[in-house]
Amino acid sequence: MRRKHLVIGGAVLALSAGGVGAAVAGGGGEDAKEQVSGPGADRAREAALAAHPGTANSVERDGEAGATWEVEITGQDGKTVDVRLDENYKLVVIEGDGEDSHEDERPDQ
Repeated sequence: MRRKHLVIGGAVLALSAGGVGAAVAGGGGEDAKEQVSGPGADRAREAALAAHPGTANSVERDGEAGATWEVEITGQDGKTVDVRLDENYKLVVIEGDGEDSHEDERPDQ
């Protein structure tokens, strides 16, 4: 009887682990970005708001345009932009977001 319980318990555990693996594998795509938090994200938010005042909507890790951080900000004019920062929290580019898109703003090199 004990052996039967062990086999059933092992099967349940294996199926559960497989389901979690499938959920993790299916959830990540190239366009899937996760908001992040913590001291690094706080610092990125502060740096982005210094470059483009407004309200920070989200902070994400980024790999576009040589950036490490992407902070989405709704500016004081109501338009939304993506502020991209490097690993040292220095401005890489400010890009218009979607319908509010405008010319990219890059810092002087």
